[in-house]
Amino acid sequence: MAGRRRWTTEEILDTAAELLRTSDAESFSVRKLAAALGTDSSSLYRHFRTKTELLRAVADRTLADAMDGYRPEGDWQERLMATALRLRAAFGRQPQIAAIWGRYASGGTGSRLVMEEVLQALRSSGLPDERIPGIYHRLAILISALIAAEAGISTVTPEEHEQSMELFRVAVLGADPERFPALAHFARDVRPLGVDRQGAFVELFAAQLTRIEAEIP
Repeated sequence: MAGRRRWTTEEILDTAAELLRTSDAESFSVRKLAAALGTDSSSLYRHFRTKTELLRAVADRTLADAMDGYRPEGDWQERLMATALRLRAAFGRQPQIAAIWGRYASGGTGSRLVMEEVLQALRSSGLPDERIPGIYHRLAILISALIAAEAGISTVTPEEHEQSMELFRVAVLGADPERFPALAHFARDVRPLGVDRQGAFVELFAAQLTRIEAEIP
C-alpha cells in the first residue's frame, strides 16, 4: 500500500491561505486544513505545534510576499510610503489574513524584512537613534490598524454591503436637522466607509510622516 503523501510546509501554507479566503481565524481549524489536504491533523502538527503558530506563519508569508522584489528608492518618506502600500496591497488580496496579522503578529522572515526596511528608512531620516524604536512602534500600529480596518470592509458580502449602504443613506440623509444639525448640514457630502480607501490610507500615513519629519533635529 502506498504511503500517505508528505506535504511540504509551503503546500500546507498554500492550502491554509486558500481556506482563509472564505473563512476567518475563528472558524478555521487544523482539522479542516487536514481534511482539505487529505491527511490527518497529527501530520500537520509535525510542521506547526499549534493553530496560532500556523496562522502566524500564514501572515508572515504574506509579509514576505509583500517585500518580494522590493528595492529601496527615494528618500526615507518615499521608502516608508512604498513599504506601507506594499503591505496594504498584499493584505488587500487576503483580507482575512490581515485580521490575523493584527491579532497574532508574526516573528518570521517576512516580519523581519518589514522591520528592517522601516528601521533603515527611519535611520536615514536623521532622527536620533534613541527616538527611532518609539516612532517605529507608532508606524507599526498605524499601518496594522489601517489595514485591519480595510480588511473588515473587504470581507462583507455584496448583500451586506448593500444593506450597509441603505442604512447609511437612512442615517445620514434622513437625519432630523433639529436634533442633528451638523449631520443634516453635511449629509450630501459625508461619504460612507470604504469610499476612496487608498486615498484615505495615503493621507493618514503621510500625515504621520509629516509629524515624524517635525521631530528631526
